[in-house]
Amino acid sequence: MEVSSSTGSANIQVDVMKKAQETQAQQVLKVLESAQEQSKEVTAQKTGVGGNLNITG
Repeated sequence: MEVSSSTGSANIQVDVMKKAQETQAQQVLKVLESAQEQSKEVTAQKTGVGGNLNITG
């Protein structure tokens, strides 16, 4: 039984799409993590808790 070239190329396309989706998912996670870190920094600055304390005296 021979595998037709169209079936083979369809399988390749599915693999490429899966890899693209995985890459996109990883990028979205990185963006969300970055946004979460920025949110923590802003909260720390507003509350005065964190590494950036502005103490003048």
